Amino acid sequence: MMAKRGKSNKDEARGEILVALLPSKSDFAILQEQGWYRIPVRSAPKRWPPKWLAFYQPKAFAPDSFQVRYFGKVKHVEVKKRRELFPNELPSEKAGKEYYKLTLHKLEELPEPILSERPRRLLFIPTTWQKFAQAKQMNDLFDDSLLEDLLWEEFKKLKIRAERQWYLIMKEVRYLLDFALFCNDGHIDIETDGDSWHAIPERIPLDNRRDNDIASVGWHVLRFNGKQIRESLQDECVPNILKTIDTLGGLNDENLVSRTFYTTPNDTGEQLTLFEGKAEYQVDSGAAYNLELD
Repeated sequence: MMAKRGKSNKDEARGEILVALLPSKSDFAILQEQGWYRIPVRSAPKRWPPKWLAFYQPKAFAPDSFQVRYFGKVKHVEVKKRRELFPNELPSEKAGKEYYKLTLHKLEELPEPILSERPRRLLFIPTTWQKFAQAKQMNDLFDDSLLEDLLWEEFKKLKIRAERQWYLIMKEVRYLLDFALFCNDGHIDIETDGDSWHAIPERIPLDNRRDNDIASVGWHVLRFNGKQIRESLQDECVPNILKTIDTLGGLNDENLVSRTFYTTPNDTGEQLTLFEGKAEYQVDSGAAYNLELD
């Protein structure tokens, strides 16, 4: 489907391709005409630098867009100030801000786009070439956890339309859910807890606060540890998930067809906006960090 790549071991493969939000048609024009894309230095993903870039197109391109259609191999990466990238832009406090300027060899188009079944706003998805080449939808791209991958494959077999890495806004905090399932009478957050990280005593009150916050707006939290997922996925984990789905009135697939962007203030729909300025995000690792991406 795409150009060949050299061999790489498992660790090198992680993050070799970065799926990044293409926020506007003007940014796409820069890609087409000048062949480069920018990422603020302070907001670059941990897996850096990527060998390839792919671009997620949101609602700005079309009401039913939400897809990855274009990609390209990175030719070189350099640090530039904003005034160098946009010499005709009016002077502002952002003029001295530093960006990674990623120049591509060429912009290529996928034979079939990688679609998002639900409208969602995404920042970055570092992934492997193998996952990118085989992906049918956006959820196939995530490469953060083997436990998540095992559960995701089971969901696909059972045709359970879950969303991976779903951000939930809670007042000033944004929680990252491993899996979000949307039911008619409530929603389900499924967490795949790594054996070592979540065994840390200091982690327990953080998880409890998180779960209580999420439950306060109608979410049901199910947590499975590594042993449960590896050894009892079909005997324990899946039956518990299916029972909870039934208790909550079954899956609600209404928003799979509608391509309008959610605007609910405190619940499922508001997703990360690439150029929305500073905001605090509470991620699953318990670390809070700021993203300022324009």
